[in-house]
Amino acid sequence: MSYAPTLKKKYKEEIIPSLKEEFGYKNVMEIPRLKKICLSQGVGQATADKKLIEYAVDEMSRIAGQKAVPTVSRKDISNFKLRKGMPVGARVTLRGERMYEFLERLIWSSLPRIRDFNGIKGSGFDGRGNYTLGITEQIIFPEIDIDKVNRISGMDITFVTSADTDKEAKALLQKFGLPFKK
Repeated sequence: MSYAPTLKKKYKEEIIPSLKEEFGYKNVMEIPRLKKICLSQGVGQATADKKLIEYAVDEMSRIAGQKAVPTVSRKDISNFKLRKGMPVGARVTLRGERMYEFLERLIWSSLPRIRDFNGIKGSGFDGRGNYTLGITEQIIFPEIDIDKVNRISGMDITFVTSADTDKEAKALLQKFGLPFKK
């Protein structure tokens, strides 16, 4: 028997029936699902120090459990001493098993480690059923060794769902266990 993440089983056994009942879906394919999770981090000081991009890519790879890629600038901005094609951040996209494993670690071990944590804001929806969560410190993830961190930086985590409305997407993410503020 192969391994399946706990949240994947929970989605199939509990979340699908409860969403079907709550929103009155007639077809199983109408029920919203989590398509992917995108992690992205901008490194503003990378124009001065190229090593910062390597550190960011390494940390993102450790957090996600998958190789991160550097992002490059699209155009020249002289005020920021930025040239087209210069590395300015790191990103990684998670799908399938790795996505569910990352979501489990985020909900059960990383979010509770945030100082003065009392839920995540419900205002990060984009109107199309996607939710973006901003993390201010990457050291909340247990994969990061605090002694080896050269610079504390934040990141954005985007949950891309197949939901049509924000209400459906919020219901889906709440049933997965994301702790929204009341």
